[in-house]
Amino acid sequence: MKKLSRLLPNKIILDIRGDTDILIRSLQFDSRQVTTGDVFFAIKGSVSDGHDFIDMAIEKGASAVICESEPAEISIQITRIIVSDSALALAYMASEFYDNPSHKLQLIGITGTNGKTTTVTLLHRLFTELGYRSGLLSTIRNLVNLREVKATHTTADPVQINHLLNEMCEEGCEYCFMEVSSHAVDQKRIAGLMFRGGVFSNLTHDHLDYHKTFDAYLRAKKSFFDNLPDTAFALVNKDDKNADVMLQNTGASKFTYSLLSMADFRCRIIENQFIGLHLNIDGQDVWFRLIGSFNAYNILSVYASAVLLGQDPLQVLTLLSRMTPVDGRFNYINGEGNITAIVDYAHTPDALKNVLETINDIRQHNEKLITVVGAGGNRDTTKRPVMARISARLSDQLILTSDNPRFEEPEAILDDMIKGIEPADSPKVLVIADRRQAIKTAVTLARENDIILIAGKGHETYQEIKGVKYPFDDREIVKELFSLKP
Repeated sequence: MKKLSRLLPNKIILDIRGDTDILIRSLQFDSRQVTTGDVFFAIKGSVSDGHDFIDMAIEKGASAVICESEPAEISIQITRIIVSDSALALAYMASEFYDNPSHKLQLIGITGTNGKTTTVTLLHRLFTELGYRSGLLSTIRNLVNLREVKATHTTADPVQINHLLNEMCEEGCEYCFMEVSSHAVDQKRIAGLMFRGGVFSNLTHDHLDYHKTFDAYLRAKKSFFDNLPDTAFALVNKDDKNADVMLQNTGASKFTYSLLSMADFRCRIIENQFIGLHLNIDGQDVWFRLIGSFNAYNILSVYASAVLLGQDPLQVLTLLSRMTPVDGRFNYINGEGNITAIVDYAHTPDALKNVLETINDIRQHNEKLITVVGAGGNRDTTKRPVMARISARLSDQLILTSDNPRFEEPEAILDDMIKGIEPADSPKVLVIADRRQAIKTAVTLARENDIILIAGKGHETYQEIKGVKYPFDDREIVKELFSLKP
């Protein structure tokens, strides 16, 4: 328990009514979770406004309320703090509640449309191999050293983040590698955290259902770098046209990495095959077990981050050369007749383009490339036709199917995707709403040496339909179907 007065962020407080010397048991922004002795944060969201649930929070035992406007009727015994931004107050106070754990370790944030999960996962693996205890906050999993904690969002809420960072500190972690999404930045979930470094991978079409415009999406990513302290480093992919924008207003030390131009950290692809990548990084020739030019960027950003954190360059390259792909990222499964199925999380136009171009660069072109892909429901609808158009153009056969339809009808999502198909590509497109049946059809159509790409869900072990997550793993389904193929 902590005294409320110790937690208050003075710079955003507008008014205080009541006793601030009370002890607070926990911080809550969901009125349903409030119990006796909690402080409740009334946060205005895109769907609901926490101010509408202040009465419920008080009934359930809240000792204090943090809000942006004085409630019309409130018990005189309840402490209420009026602030300019309740979400910001939650982030600052969560950090204080857990004694500012981000100040006690080296927190590295990775942002961008694609590559975040691979980069943070490789960094965590690398620093573990280097002998350090470290934490991981990612889409796939959260790790406190080597202990797994279930991930629910790309970036958790401020209370969860600081709770996990505190656990990492208690277990002796020196580093934490964290995915930083544009939603997390915009919703102030990372406010109050002290970052030692920020990494920018790329910026392409995604999340416009939330941000509405590409410019708003860009500004959210940029504000992460704007707020880095001068003790941090800012590392950006110089080959992305938005790299300079990210660095415009940061006070952090600026560094760049590139495959195409002069930069602080350079990489050149020598060979790109299904067995791996042969790269020259800062003058050193190294074979890696990851595949594709997009992974060359990921490897380079991991290498650069490690060097900026004071690690030996040759040791870093040696350890990275042994690392295997991250779950759901270009995982390939071999079947009879040398048929190869590749399962990848690619769910944006640029990610699909990268994966398909990688496959086309490597393959012999005397075989077929069959792609199975869908698009998620209740998400950015504008990317659906673009994804379908790219997939049709770069594949010999395309099967459009469901991803996670959520609360949308699969057929409506598929209708959006079909709009992107060019007339010349229509003959090679099949539409099969049932994802399992779509994968089965791809396996049935495949002949000797053919390649099947199953995109969109990657590491996920479920399919979300009407609010229910049903067991569904692309990798396991492929293995099962391969075993049945005559």
